[in-house]
Amino acid sequence: MGGSDSEGGEAPGSARGSTAPSPDSSSPARSVRSPARPARRFRRALLAAAGVLLAAAALWPGTACSPMYVIRAGWEEAKILRARRPIPEVILAPTTDDVLRGKLTLAREAREFARDRLELDVGDSYTSYTELERDTLAMVLSAAYRDRLASKTWWFPVVGRVPYRGFFSLEDAMGAQRKLEDDGFDTYLRPTAAFSTLGWFADPLLSTIVRYDEVELVTTILHELSHNHLFVPGQVRFNESFATWVGRTGAIEFFCSRPGGGPDTVWCNRARDRWRDTMRFSVFLDGLVEDLEAVYADSLATSGEKIAARETVFERHLERFRDQVQPGFLSFSFAGFASLPLNNATLLSRMRYYHRLPAFDALLEAHDGSLADAVESLRAGVKGADDPFSLLPDAEGQALQKSPDLS
Repeated sequence: MGGSDSEGGEAPGSARGSTAPSPDSSSPARSVRSPARPARRFRRALLAAAGVLLAAAALWPGTACSPMYVIRAGWEEAKILRARRPIPEVILAPTTDDVLRGKLTLAREAREFARDRLELDVGDSYTSYTELERDTLAMVLSAAYRDRLASKTWWFPVVGRVPYRGFFSLEDAMGAQRKLEDDGFDTYLRPTAAFSTLGWFADPLLSTIVRYDEVELVTTILHELSHNHLFVPGQVRFNESFATWVGRTGAIEFFCSRPGGGPDTVWCNRARDRWRDTMRFSVFLDGLVEDLEAVYADSLATSGEKIAARETVFERHLERFRDQVQPGFLSFSFAGFASLPLNNATLLSRMRYYHRLPAFDALLEAHDGSLADAVESLRAGVKGADDPFSLLPDAEGQALQKSPDLS
Protein backbone atom coordinates (compact mmCIF):
# COMPACT_ATOMS: atom_id res chain seq x y z
CA MET A 1 0.00 0.00 0.00
CA GLY A 2 1.33 3.37 -0.86
CA GLY A 3 1.05 5.88 1.90
CA SER A 4 1.36 9.63 1.84
CA ASP A 5 3.73 11.66 3.92
CA SER A 6 3.67 15.31 4.88
CA GLU A 7 6.15 17.26 6.95
CA GLY A 8 5.05 20.80 6.45
CA GLY A 9 4.02 21.17 10.09
CA GLU A 10 2.11 18.43 11.87
CA ALA A 11 2.70 14.80 11.03
CA PRO A 12 0.15 13.02 8.87
CA GLY A 13 -2.92 12.07 10.82
CA SER A 14 -2.24 14.49 13.66
CA ALA A 15 -4.70 17.14 12.51
CA ARG A 16 -7.14 17.80 15.34
CA GLY A 17 -10.84 18.49 15.45
CA SER A 18 -13.55 17.52 13.02
CA THR A 19 -17.07 18.74 12.51
CA ALA A 20 -17.89 15.90 10.14
CA PRO A 21 -20.96 13.78 10.85
CA SER A 22 -20.60 10.27 12.20
CA PRO A 23 -20.87 7.45 9.64
CA ASP A 24 -24.23 6.52 11.13
CA SER A 25 -25.87 9.83 10.24
CA SER A 26 -27.43 9.10 6.89
CA SER A 27 -30.19 9.90 4.51
CA PRO A 28 -33.77 8.85 5.33
CA ALA A 29 -33.62 6.14 2.66
CA ARG A 30 -31.13 4.20 4.73
CA SER A 31 -33.51 3.87 7.67
CA VAL A 32 -35.85 1.53 5.78
CA ARG A 33 -33.18 -1.11 5.21
CA SER A 34 -33.33 -4.39 7.06
CA PRO A 35 -31.17 -4.33 10.22
CA ALA A 36 -29.58 -7.60 9.12
CA ARG A 37 -28.34 -6.14 5.85
CA PRO A 38 -25.46 -4.00 7.24
CA ALA A 39 -24.15 -7.05 9.06
CA ARG A 40 -24.19 -9.09 5.86
CA ARG A 41 -22.49 -6.28 3.96
CA PHE A 42 -19.85 -6.08 6.67
CA ARG A 43 -19.20 -9.83 6.53
CA ARG A 44 -18.93 -9.71 2.75
CA ALA A 45 -16.52 -6.78 2.93
CA LEU A 46 -14.44 -8.55 5.56
CA LEU A 47 -14.34 -11.76 3.54
CA ALA A 48 -13.40 -9.85 0.40
CA ALA A 49 -10.63 -7.88 2.12
CA ALA A 50 -9.19 -10.78 4.11
CA GLY A 51 -9.78 -13.26 1.31
CA VAL A 52 -7.73 -11.33 -1.23
CA LEU A 53 -4.89 -10.90 1.25
CA LEU A 54 -4.93 -14.48 2.49
CA ALA A 55 -5.09 -15.93 -1.00
CA ALA A 56 -2.22 -13.74 -2.11
CA ALA A 57 -0.21 -14.58 1.00
CA ALA A 58 -0.66 -18.29 0.29
CA LEU A 59 0.78 -17.83 -3.18
CA TRP A 60 3.95 -16.12 -1.96
CA PRO A 61 5.89 -18.25 0.56
CA GLY A 62 8.08 -16.21 2.89
CA THR A 63 5.68 -13.29 2.96
CA ALA A 64 5.74 -10.93 5.94
CA CYS A 65 1.97 -11.34 6.21
CA SER A 66 1.45 -13.62 9.19
CA PRO A 67 -2.11 -14.99 9.41
CA MET A 68 -2.98 -12.74 12.36
CA TYR A 69 -1.47 -9.70 10.66
CA VAL A 70 -3.47 -10.41 7.50
CA ILE A 71 -6.69 -10.98 9.43
CA ARG A 72 -6.25 -7.73 11.36
CA ALA A 73 -5.50 -5.81 8.16
CA GLY A 74 -8.53 -7.37 6.47
CA TRP A 75 -10.73 -6.56 9.45
CA GLU A 76 -9.67 -2.91 9.53
CA GLU A 77 -10.04 -2.53 5.76
CA ALA A 78 -13.48 -4.10 5.95
CA LYS A 79 -14.55 -1.61 8.62
CA ILE A 80 -13.43 1.25 6.41
CA LEU A 81 -15.27 -0.17 3.42
CA ARG A 82 -18.41 -0.85 5.42
CA ALA A 83 -18.57 2.74 6.68
CA ARG A 84 -18.40 4.23 3.17
CA ARG A 85 -21.13 6.61 2.07
CA PRO A 86 -21.39 8.05 -1.46
CA ILE A 87 -19.91 11.53 -1.44
CA PRO A 88 -22.95 13.11 -3.18
CA GLU A 89 -25.14 11.68 -0.41
CA VAL A 90 -22.95 13.22 2.29
CA ILE A 91 -22.84 16.57 0.49
CA LEU A 92 -26.63 16.70 0.26
CA ALA A 93 -27.32 15.44 3.78
CA PRO A 94 -28.85 18.19 5.98
CA THR A 95 -26.62 17.10 8.88
CA THR A 96 -23.44 17.88 6.91
CA ASP A 97 -21.87 21.17 7.96
CA ASP A 98 -20.63 23.72 5.46
CA VAL A 99 -16.93 23.01 6.05
CA LEU A 100 -17.21 19.31 5.29
CA ARG A 101 -19.56 19.99 2.38
CA GLY A 102 -17.02 22.37 0.85
CA LYS A 103 -14.13 19.94 1.33
CA LEU A 104 -16.06 17.05 -0.24
CA THR A 105 -17.10 19.21 -3.18
CA LEU A 106 -13.46 20.16 -3.69
CA ALA A 107 -12.44 16.50 -3.44
CA ARG A 108 -14.90 15.54 -6.18
CA GLU A 109 -13.50 18.29 -8.38
CA ALA A 110 -9.94 17.10 -7.71
CA ARG A 111 -10.84 13.53 -8.65
CA GLU A 112 -12.43 14.68 -11.91
CA PHE A 113 -9.34 16.78 -12.60
CA ALA A 114 -7.10 13.73 -12.05
CA ARG A 115 -9.23 11.65 -14.39
CA ASP A 116 -9.95 14.18 -17.16
CA ARG A 117 -6.97 16.54 -17.12
CA LEU A 118 -4.11 14.35 -15.83
CA GLU A 119 -5.58 11.20 -17.41
CA LEU A 120 -4.90 9.10 -14.31
CA ASP A 121 -6.57 5.75 -13.89
CA VAL A 122 -8.66 6.69 -10.87
CA GLY A 123 -10.98 3.67 -10.90
CA ASP A 124 -13.69 4.01 -8.26
CA SER A 125 -11.40 5.58 -5.66
CA TYR A 126 -12.66 8.62 -3.76
CA THR A 127 -16.27 8.33 -4.83
CA SER A 128 -17.25 7.65 -1.22
CA TYR A 129 -16.46 9.04 2.22
CA THR A 130 -15.65 7.29 5.51
CA GLU A 131 -15.68 8.94 8.90
CA LEU A 132 -13.10 7.16 11.04
CA GLU A 133 -13.49 6.58 14.74
CA ARG A 134 -9.99 7.91 15.40
CA ASP A 135 -7.78 10.83 14.41
CA THR A 136 -5.04 8.65 12.89
CA LEU A 137 -5.60 6.05 10.19
CA ALA A 138 -2.61 3.86 11.01
CA MET A 139 0.94 3.79 12.31
CA VAL A 140 3.79 3.12 9.90
CA LEU A 141 6.94 1.47 11.24
CA SER A 142 10.23 1.41 9.37
CA ALA A 143 13.70 0.22 10.35
CA ALA A 144 17.24 0.52 9.03
CA TYR A 145 20.71 -0.84 9.65
CA ARG A 146 22.79 1.55 11.74
CA ASP A 147 26.04 1.37 9.77
CA ARG A 148 24.66 1.77 6.27
CA LEU A 149 21.77 3.39 4.41
CA ALA A 150 19.82 0.20 3.95
CA SER A 151 16.28 -0.46 5.12
CA LYS A 152 15.01 -3.61 6.69
CA THR A 153 12.33 -4.81 4.29
CA TRP A 154 9.29 -7.03 4.40
CA TRP A 155 7.78 -8.99 1.53
CA PHE A 156 4.12 -8.47 0.70
CA PRO A 157 2.01 -9.85 -2.14
CA VAL A 158 1.41 -7.59 -5.15
CA VAL A 159 3.58 -4.68 -3.97
CA GLY A 160 6.75 -6.73 -3.50
CA ARG A 161 9.40 -5.96 -0.91
CA VAL A 162 8.73 -2.75 1.03
CA PRO A 163 10.62 -0.96 3.82
CA TYR A 164 7.72 -0.45 6.22
CA ARG A 165 4.81 -2.13 7.95
CA GLY A 166 1.46 -0.62 8.84
CA PHE A 167 -0.27 -1.12 12.17
CA PHE A 168 -3.78 -0.18 13.24
CA SER A 169 -2.83 -0.54 16.90
CA LEU A 170 -0.31 1.80 18.54
CA GLU A 171 0.47 -0.86 21.14
CA ASP A 172 1.27 -3.43 18.44
CA ALA A 173 3.39 -0.91 16.55
CA MET A 174 5.39 0.06 19.64
CA GLY A 175 5.91 -3.59 20.52
CA ALA A 176 7.31 -4.29 17.06
CA GLN A 177 9.45 -1.16 17.30
CA ARG A 178 10.99 -2.27 20.62
CA LYS A 179 11.82 -5.67 19.17
CA LEU A 180 13.56 -4.12 16.17
CA GLU A 181 15.57 -1.80 18.43
CA ASP A 182 16.55 -4.74 20.62
CA ASP A 183 17.84 -6.39 17.45
CA GLY A 184 20.08 -3.37 16.78
CA PHE A 185 18.07 -1.46 14.17
CA ASP A 186 17.34 2.25 13.90
CA THR A 187 13.57 2.73 13.85
CA TYR A 188 10.98 5.34 12.93
CA LEU A 189 7.33 5.16 13.91
CA ARG A 190 4.95 7.71 12.45
CA PRO A 191 1.22 8.17 11.89
CA THR A 192 -0.33 8.30 8.45
CA ALA A 193 -3.64 9.77 7.36
CA ALA A 194 -3.98 8.03 4.00
CA PHE A 195 -2.95 5.06 1.95
CA SER A 196 -3.76 3.51 -1.40
CA THR A 197 -4.83 -0.10 -1.96
CA LEU A 198 -3.57 0.31 -5.55
CA GLY A 199 -6.98 -0.31 -7.03
CA TRP A 200 -7.74 -3.53 -5.16
CA PHE A 201 -10.60 -1.74 -3.42
CA ALA A 202 -12.49 1.49 -4.11
CA ASP A 203 -10.61 3.61 -1.58
CA PRO A 204 -12.91 6.05 0.19
CA LEU A 205 -11.97 9.59 1.11
CA LEU A 206 -11.17 9.42 4.82
CA SER A 207 -12.01 11.94 7.51
CA THR A 208 -8.31 12.09 8.41
CA ILE A 209 -7.59 13.56 4.97
CA VAL A 210 -10.52 15.97 4.94
CA ARG A 211 -9.08 17.69 8.02
CA TYR A 212 -6.21 18.99 5.90
CA ASP A 213 -6.44 22.46 4.40
CA GLU A 214 -7.63 22.78 0.81
CA VAL A 215 -4.20 22.59 -0.81
CA GLU A 216 -3.12 19.54 1.19
CA LEU A 217 -6.46 17.86 0.57
CA VAL A 218 -6.09 18.11 -3.21
CA THR A 219 -2.37 17.25 -3.05
CA THR A 220 -3.06 14.09 -1.03
CA ILE A 221 -5.86 12.95 -3.34
CA LEU A 222 -3.65 13.36 -6.40
CA HIS A 223 -0.76 11.67 -4.58
CA GLU A 224 -2.82 8.59 -3.76
CA LEU A 225 -4.51 8.40 -7.16
CA SER A 226 -1.11 8.45 -8.83
CA HIS A 227 -0.34 5.14 -7.06
CA ASN A 228 -3.39 3.62 -8.75
CA HIS A 229 -2.04 4.80 -12.09
CA LEU A 230 1.64 3.85 -11.77
CA PHE A 231 3.19 1.62 -9.14
CA VAL A 232 6.45 -0.28 -9.73
CA PRO A 233 6.72 -3.32 -7.41
CA GLY A 234 9.79 -3.19 -5.19
CA GLN A 235 10.59 0.45 -6.10
CA VAL A 236 9.23 2.28 -3.06
CA ARG A 237 11.49 5.31 -3.33
CA PHE A 238 10.52 5.90 -6.93
CA ASN A 239 6.81 5.28 -6.28
CA GLU A 240 6.61 7.72 -3.39
CA SER A 241 8.78 10.43 -4.94
CA PHE A 242 6.75 10.11 -8.14
CA ALA A 243 3.54 10.49 -6.13
CA THR A 244 4.95 13.50 -4.27
CA TRP A 245 5.71 15.15 -7.61
CA VAL A 246 2.30 14.38 -9.10
CA GLY A 247 0.51 15.55 -5.97
CA ARG A 248 2.42 18.82 -5.64
CA THR A 249 2.63 19.86 -9.28
CA GLY A 250 -0.89 18.58 -9.96
CA ALA A 251 -2.19 20.77 -7.14
CA ILE A 252 -0.52 23.80 -8.73
CA GLU A 253 -2.17 23.08 -12.06
CA PHE A 254 -5.51 22.45 -10.34
CA PHE A 255 -5.64 25.64 -8.28
CA CYS A 256 -3.98 27.92 -10.81
CA SER A 257 -6.22 26.96 -13.74
CA ARG A 258 -9.60 25.99 -12.25
CA PRO A 259 -12.67 28.18 -12.77
CA GLY A 260 -12.68 30.76 -10.01
CA GLY A 261 -8.98 30.19 -9.42
CA GLY A 262 -6.00 31.63 -11.22
CA PRO A 263 -2.35 32.55 -10.76
CA ASP A 264 -3.08 35.36 -8.31
CA THR A 265 -5.25 33.39 -5.90
CA VAL A 266 -4.18 32.39 -2.39
CA TRP A 267 -4.51 28.65 -3.03
CA CYS A 268 -2.52 28.82 -6.27
CA ASN A 269 0.32 30.71 -4.61
CA ARG A 270 0.24 28.41 -1.59
CA ALA A 271 0.50 25.32 -3.81
CA ARG A 272 3.44 26.87 -5.67
CA ASP A 273 5.21 27.82 -2.43
CA ARG A 274 4.82 24.32 -1.05
CA TRP A 275 6.28 22.71 -4.16
CA ARG A 276 9.18 25.15 -4.02
CA ASP A 277 9.76 24.30 -0.36
CA THR A 278 9.51 20.58 -1.08
CA MET A 279 12.13 20.79 -3.83
CA ARG A 280 14.36 22.87 -1.55
CA PHE A 281 14.14 20.18 1.09
CA SER A 282 14.85 17.52 -1.55
CA VAL A 283 18.08 19.23 -2.61
CA PHE A 284 19.20 19.54 1.01
CA LEU A 285 18.33 15.94 1.77
CA ASP A 286 20.16 14.53 -1.25
CA GLY A 287 23.26 16.49 -0.16
CA LEU A 288 23.07 15.02 3.34
CA VAL A 289 22.70 11.52 1.91
CA GLU A 290 25.74 12.00 -0.34
CA ASP A 291 27.94 12.95 2.64
CA LEU A 292 26.58 10.11 4.74
CA GLU A 293 27.15 7.50 2.05
CA ALA A 294 30.80 8.58 1.89
CA VAL A 295 31.12 7.68 5.59
CA TYR A 296 29.42 4.32 5.17
CA ALA A 297 31.52 3.49 2.10
CA ASP A 298 34.79 3.59 4.07
CA SER A 299 35.94 -0.02 3.80
CA LEU A 300 38.67 0.48 6.43
CA ALA A 301 36.27 1.67 9.16
CA THR A 302 34.59 -0.72 11.56
CA SER A 303 30.84 -0.70 12.07
CA GLY A 304 31.27 1.14 15.36
CA GLU A 305 33.50 3.77 13.77
CA LYS A 306 30.96 4.38 11.00
CA ILE A 307 28.16 4.82 13.54
CA ALA A 308 30.26 7.31 15.50
CA ALA A 309 31.25 9.21 12.34
CA ARG A 310 27.68 9.48 11.14
CA GLU A 311 26.75 11.50 14.22
CA THR A 312 29.17 14.21 13.13
CA VAL A 313 27.52 14.31 9.70
CA PHE A 314 24.06 14.45 11.28
CA GLU A 315 25.04 17.33 13.58
CA ARG A 316 26.65 19.34 10.79
CA HIS A 317 23.68 19.04 8.48
CA LEU A 318 21.13 19.67 11.22
CA GLU A 319 22.91 22.92 12.03
CA ARG A 320 22.97 23.82 8.35
CA PHE A 321 19.28 22.99 8.06
CA ARG A 322 18.29 25.23 10.97
CA ASP A 323 20.59 28.14 10.01
CA GLN A 324 20.46 28.16 6.21
CA VAL A 325 17.70 25.97 4.78
CA GLN A 326 14.72 26.30 7.10
CA PRO A 327 14.65 30.12 7.13
CA GLY A 328 14.15 30.08 3.35
CA PHE A 329 10.92 28.11 3.39
CA LEU A 330 7.84 30.05 2.33
CA SER A 331 4.98 27.80 3.43
CA PHE A 332 6.38 24.70 5.12
CA SER A 333 8.68 24.40 8.10
CA PHE A 334 9.66 20.69 7.94
CA ALA A 335 9.82 21.03 11.72
CA GLY A 336 9.76 17.28 12.23
CA PHE A 337 13.15 16.92 10.57
CA ALA A 338 14.83 19.09 13.19
CA SER A 339 12.82 17.99 16.21
CA LEU A 340 12.79 14.19 15.79
CA PRO A 341 15.90 12.06 16.40
CA LEU A 342 17.88 11.76 13.17
CA ASN A 343 18.95 8.24 12.32
CA ASN A 344 19.07 6.04 9.24
CA ALA A 345 15.42 5.00 9.58
CA THR A 346 14.07 8.56 9.86
CA LEU A 347 16.37 9.66 7.03
CA LEU A 348 15.39 6.83 4.68
CA SER A 349 11.72 7.46 5.39
CA ARG A 350 12.10 11.01 4.10
CA MET A 351 14.24 9.93 1.17
CA ARG A 352 11.32 7.82 -0.06
CA TYR A 353 9.19 10.90 -0.59
CA TYR A 354 11.76 13.56 -1.53
CA HIS A 355 14.36 11.88 -3.75
CA ARG A 356 15.45 13.77 -6.90
CA LEU A 357 12.36 15.95 -7.04
CA PRO A 358 14.09 18.64 -9.18
CA ALA A 359 14.70 15.90 -11.76
CA PHE A 360 10.97 15.15 -11.83
CA ASP A 361 10.41 18.87 -12.28
CA ALA A 362 12.86 18.88 -15.19
CA LEU A 363 10.87 16.06 -16.78
CA LEU A 364 7.77 18.22 -16.52
CA GLU A 365 9.56 21.08 -18.26
CA ALA A 366 10.79 18.69 -20.96
CA HIS A 367 7.12 17.98 -21.75
CA ASP A 368 6.28 21.68 -21.99
CA GLY A 369 4.57 21.70 -18.60
CA SER A 370 2.12 18.92 -19.46
CA LEU A 371 1.94 16.75 -16.35
CA ALA A 372 -0.27 14.22 -18.17
CA ASP A 373 2.37 13.76 -20.90
CA ALA A 374 5.22 13.56 -18.39
CA VAL A 375 3.41 10.92 -16.34
CA GLU A 376 2.61 8.91 -19.44
CA SER A 377 6.27 8.96 -20.49
CA LEU A 378 7.20 7.38 -17.17
CA ARG A 379 4.39 4.85 -17.33
CA ALA A 380 5.53 3.73 -20.77
CA GLY A 381 9.21 3.79 -19.88
CA VAL A 382 9.23 1.80 -16.64
CA LYS A 383 8.32 -1.39 -18.47
CA GLY A 384 11.82 -1.64 -19.88
CA ALA A 385 13.84 0.12 -17.18
CA ASP A 386 15.80 -1.65 -14.45
CA ASP A 387 15.97 1.61 -12.51
CA PRO A 388 12.95 3.90 -13.07
CA PHE A 389 14.96 6.90 -11.90
CA SER A 390 17.08 6.48 -15.05
CA LEU A 391 14.10 7.83 -17.00
CA LEU A 392 14.50 11.25 -15.41
CA PRO A 393 16.68 14.02 -16.83
CA ASP A 394 19.91 14.86 -15.05
CA ALA A 395 18.70 17.96 -13.25
CA GLU A 396 21.53 18.47 -10.75
CA GLY A 397 22.76 21.70 -12.29
CA GLN A 398 19.25 22.91 -12.93
CA ALA A 399 18.26 22.15 -9.33
CA LEU A 400 21.05 24.36 -8.03
CA GLN A 401 20.01 27.18 -10.34
CA LYS A 402 16.32 27.00 -9.44
CA SER A 403 16.76 26.52 -5.70
CA PRO A 404 17.98 29.21 -3.28
CA ASP A 405 21.59 29.03 -2.17
CA LEU A 406 21.92 25.97 0.05
CA SER A 407 25.66 26.16 0.58
